[in-house]
Amino acid sequence: MPPTLTPTPPPTPATAATLLKPGTAYPDAWRRCLTAAPEAFRHDRVLTLWGAAWRPDGRTVPATTPVDGTPITGAPRLDGDTAQRAVRAALDQHRAWRHVPLPERRARIAATLDALAAHRDLLALLLVWEIGKPWRLALADVDRAIDGVRWYVEGIEGMLAGRTPLDGPVSNIASWNYPMSVLVHAALVQALAGNAVIAKTPTDGGVACLTLAMALAAREGVPVTLVGGSGRELNQALVRAPEIGCVSFVGGRDTGADVATAVAGLGKRHILEQEGLNTWGIWDFSGWERLTAVIPKLFDYGKQRCTAYPRFVVQRSLFDAFLAAYLPGVRSVRVGHPLAVADPAGPPPELDFGPLINAAKAKELTDQVAEAVDRGAVPLYRGEPDGTRFLPGQDTSAYVHPVTLLNPPPSSPLHHAEPFGPVDTIVLVDTEAELLAAMNASNGALVATLSTDDRAAYDRLAPQIRAFKTGHGVPRSRGDREELFGGFGASWRGAFVGGDLLVRAVTQGPAGERLPGNFPEYQLMP
Repeated sequence: MPPTLTPTPPPTPATAATLLKPGTAYPDAWRRCLTAAPEAFRHDRVLTLWGAAWRPDGRTVPATTPVDGTPITGAPRLDGDTAQRAVRAALDQHRAWRHVPLPERRARIAATLDALAAHRDLLALLLVWEIGKPWRLALADVDRAIDGVRWYVEGIEGMLAGRTPLDGPVSNIASWNYPMSVLVHAALVQALAGNAVIAKTPTDGGVACLTLAMALAAREGVPVTLVGGSGRELNQALVRAPEIGCVSFVGGRDTGADVATAVAGLGKRHILEQEGLNTWGIWDFSGWERLTAVIPKLFDYGKQRCTAYPRFVVQRSLFDAFLAAYLPGVRSVRVGHPLAVADPAGPPPELDFGPLINAAKAKELTDQVAEAVDRGAVPLYRGEPDGTRFLPGQDTSAYVHPVTLLNPPPSSPLHHAEPFGPVDTIVLVDTEAELLAAMNASNGALVATLSTDDRAAYDRLAPQIRAFKTGHGVPRSRGDREELFGGFGASWRGAFVGGDLLVRAVTQGPAGERLPGNFPEYQLMP
């Protein structure tokens, strides 16, 4: 019987002294929040924002940081009735904001971006503690939000030509992994386009970061609402309420399917970005050094990204060469505590990823790997913890090191679904038909890549891959500024976004307009 994968053991004793970088402890970050936005923070909780006022609504849910398992402040949990009142208040804000002249809206959004930039390091530090992002990636998340919205501020006039705001506010329900570059970015562009915006705090993390960002926006007079609670309890208000002009959702397929059913029945404008199994195909390929170089980058943030590549589909005759190129890349992946340093004066460590979002997700993924191996998958690689990258004695229950499996069984979730963690699976194929079938295993994806030396083969096969973006030997991403984004099949429902499409998705155009997107009644590519 193949061996089963056991949970990641605690790190081995450090070979050099490690300590938390001075000034970066969670209590330090919290004190800075109290100073930066005292209207939104209390000593023991964050407040909710609705009706242009900060309120101590709901009970605060206990939370711990994935970084080391210590307590942090959780999200407030509102009841459905309070959420309904918040939505009605947002509609009142929307009706006033939509008549604010565009130059004034631009000025307020630009001032918000300046305030976000002034608090860049604090926002990034909160992302480290709340969702486990390494420092480099946390800064990138903040910068992408700021720089991306500035691009819209500079070019919004042309994007709004002949268009008007929606009839009601935009409701944003997003996953925890990119609070700034996805949720805050979208909300500020929606407001720039003339809409009031509602944001739901993700249950699994990001509450302080989002609260600070929304506080800075509210100070500039941007009509933002921030509420928290269970999706089931708030669904009636944030998805089904007649006051809502558009629902923007980023998350998993199970929750997304419920949202899609609700909005389709109501005929409501919607943008639903859902997961898919993004795949990387290898066919008649020889550029192995390039592949080795890109493998560590594919592990950014532990593959907790909607555009991560967890599946490689490899031509069987090339498997030995693929493995020789892949293994050096995966062995170089750096995992550890995002703020553990040997030199107090030195920068935070350079890591590819830190913990997963919580210990429960780490256990779930570890159990899935063990079950897949027990049912016949072949373990090709298992990363080991490097004790020098952790603090002595710290809780490491949320950390999972890279794992690579060959041929996961069809009964395993790892065969057909995105793991949302640092687990790669490899499937071997012999024909082009098998290649396409394996790359399309999840009924639609957001991105894909095909590595082949034969340009004619790429041109022939790429259009048959069910992904919105397909790269020729290079990874594709969600994109910024003018780059469009969407998905095929079950990975996307509703209007596509990116570039001017994001503005079109949250505004009214000419009568009878058909937005590019994936709708029940039609699919229209840009």
